[in-house]
Amino acid sequence: MTPFSLHGIGVSNGIAIGKAHLISNALLEVVQYDIDIKNIHCEVKRFEDAVNAVRIELNKIKSQLPSDSPGELGAFIDTHTMILNDKSLSVLPKSIIENEKCNAEWAIKKQMDSVVNQFDQIEDQYLRDRKQDVIQVVERVIKILLGHSNQIAVKNKEKLTILVAHDISPADALHFKNHKYAAFITDGGGVTSHTAILSRSLNIPSIVALQNARALIRDNDLIIVDGTKGVVIINPTQEIQKHYKKIQDSWDNEQEKLQRIKTKKSTTQDGITIQLFANIEVPNDIISVNASGASGIGLFRTEFLFMNRQDMPDEEEQFQAYKKVAEAMGKKPVTIRTLDSGADKQTALDNKKLSPNPALGLRAIRLCLSEPKVFMTQLRAILRASQFGNIKILFPMLSSINELRQTKLIL
Repeated sequence: MTPFSLHGIGVSNGIAIGKAHLISNALLEVVQYDIDIKNIHCEVKRFEDAVNAVRIELNKIKSQLPSDSPGELGAFIDTHTMILNDKSLSVLPKSIIENEKCNAEWAIKKQMDSVVNQFDQIEDQYLRDRKQDVIQVVERVIKILLGHSNQIAVKNKEKLTILVAHDISPADALHFKNHKYAAFITDGGGVTSHTAILSRSLNIPSIVALQNARALIRDNDLIIVDGTKGVVIINPTQEIQKHYKKIQDSWDNEQEKLQRIKTKKSTTQDGITIQLFANIEVPNDIISVNASGASGIGLFRTEFLFMNRQDMPDEEEQFQAYKKVAEAMGKKPVTIRTLDSGADKQTALDNKKLSPNPALGLRAIRLCLSEPKVFMTQLRAILRASQFGNIKILFPMLSSINELRQTKLIL
């Protein structure tokens, strides 16, 4: 067959050569059909069961995360659970079923289109890209409604398999960690999408925003993924394969070299020391931090201690978490960021203090200043833990000198 290429956005560098495996896009299979009025109640129940099944599915995935999984993975699954539980997706589609007497698949897709349209109006690129998370959650529900599995089944040897999808959710990306696929490419997504962030943390070649890759590529097509240049080559000739195999071997050798020297001191020829710090979400992340030879913790995102629970962590619980990280890092610096909740990181505190604009309004340091008891509990825990290591404190989203003065006064 004649070779051809597709161009997208490379979000994780490297070269992969392997057989394509197409992942179904449930959204394309949705059609509208009428429901008899006497069966409306059953259709609503079918929708509720599907939502609950996805909720159980996400909780199970979260509970089975390996200890060495990227910290972002658990956080993204939490975000998908939060999106699923929002009434715009878990409640409003039931009204569409009842009012329009239509099937559940069509109802939730129609509601999804409305929500996605609202995201398209947002100017900020990062927040606008969050619409992909909404789409991914809805697709999981629709797959259940259509009787499809949300598991990715692959027949080829995994390390030679390249996943081709319209989009891939963070929950799906768990399979990358368990099965070590060669690469993935998607029609949608962007540089700041959760899937792109995950691909970089998993260190596998990845390209997003290819537009029509899934429609143009067939199952078991031989493809080359150049994550550095954002190019996919379908049905390459022997000559092209040899060319990219040389590049792949060179890339792999370079990665092995980096692994061997990762613990060596990073100093430029003119004597300047360069330090690389790691970001973590939970104490267990320090395992991979120390394995990578990082110079310290540049950011400990403490909000993940507060998420997915009805209560707030007390001083002792927080102290133990901060102490564990401080002790594990020894003399290396550990920068702990105080609670940065709001926007897409909801906690029990956010549920009590609703904001009309959570992304820019009552969040992060402003939320902490409005709840001094919660803030002081965290500060006490951090200060107690500081005797066990080299701890620094980062206050998020300061917008004025007065906020800084209030914060320092409480500290």
